[in-house]
Amino acid sequence: MSEISKNEGNFVGYEYRDITVGRSLEPVYADGYQSFGWALEGTAVPVGGVNSVVLKFKRDRKIRNKTELTRLQRQFDACVSEIGALERSKVVGASAAAYILGVVGTAFMAGSVFAYTAGMLLPSIILAVPGFVGWIVPYFCFVSLHRKKTDQVTPLIDKKYDEIYEVCEKASGLLSR
Repeated sequence: MSEISKNEGNFVGYEYRDITVGRSLEPVYADGYQSFGWALEGTAVPVGGVNSVVLKFKRDRKIRNKTELTRLQRQFDACVSEIGALERSKVVGASAAAYILGVVGTAFMAGSVFAYTAGMLLPSIILAVPGFVGWIVPYFCFVSLHRKKTDQVTPLIDKKYDEIYEVCEKASGLLSR
């Protein structure tokens, strides 16, 4: 009973937050959220989530400068989501172009098969050539477009990371006050 009365004045109420993020952004969140007063309690893998992880955080409910920290945390979350969108943009356009070329190649190949079935050998061969090209070229198209988009987007991603570091630095300054 004496232990209970000793700890009454030292009670700390915590607020908890679980965030599901991609594995590639796990270190960014784990490091960044510490700047906002959150302590990483653990991680878990969500059901069916191959490329994601759940980060479990807690922090003192009576933390100083909570409103400003929350505002900075929202700014941090927005920057990280923009980084995710920029990362996805590297693949989306290149994939779309490659898929379209592949479908066009498949259409030529279907025409070739129909021509062969109808007994027209020469048109079948003529249609098969662009069909095979339409199956081979998409890979090289994807690689080329992905490389170009990566070169365009990398400086933007670096700027967003710099912005994240500035936000975390401000938040750390508020915690130390």
